[in-house]
Amino acid sequence: MARQVTGAARRVADAAEVLRDEKFNARRIELAEAALETLGELGFARTSLREIAQNSAFTHGVFHYYFSDKLDLICCCVRHYKAKCVTRYDEVVASATSRAELTEGFLAKLAATLQNEARMHRLWYDLRSQAMFEAAFRKDVLEIDKSLEAMIWRIAFRYAELGGNRPASSPAALYALFDGLFQSALLKHLAGDKTAIAELLDEVRRLLPTVC
Repeated sequence: MARQVTGAARRVADAAEVLRDEKFNARRIELAEAALETLGELGFARTSLREIAQNSAFTHGVFHYYFSDKLDLICCCVRHYKAKCVTRYDEVVASATSRAELTEGFLAKLAATLQNEARMHRLWYDLRSQAMFEAAFRKDVLEIDKSLEAMIWRIAFRYAELGGNRPASSPAALYALFDGLFQSALLKHLAGDKTAIAELLDEVRRLLPTVC
């Protein structure tokens, strides 16, 4: 009987701990959402926890309680944002019944994310560059890169499948190719080049049949 009581108490304690962890993590995500705009506007180097707090509804102390430092917060922010990004094209991939349909659906979402979320993408590239110098970023950056690589591979594989082919390159090479094009277009777009998005779409439209 005593063992049963002890076992039940342990299960209750474990459940309470899981609930606390879930609430803690949910609060971190809420704070990360609040910080994203400031980080996207100013970038890594020019942003402090105090400045993030001043531009949000939360106090400096709250950010310090949930995040060990600015690096912890930024990693959480970018992980959260990119976790949503990697599923952006899944509906198009799943529903497309032809290469043309997949191409146009992919390009429409590609244009929208470059137009509407340029600052968030800029933050990602800022973080990835900082990972060259900040060891604390590297694990997260590498994991995010792999998830983005898988995202591109899903698009390429389905495009090739719809044409009765297989992609002509590896997932890593395809990701490097598309990521390089996207980053270049992002820089031009941020510099005020009105043709940057259209040129990216034209390049991707020409490129897809050659690699898939």
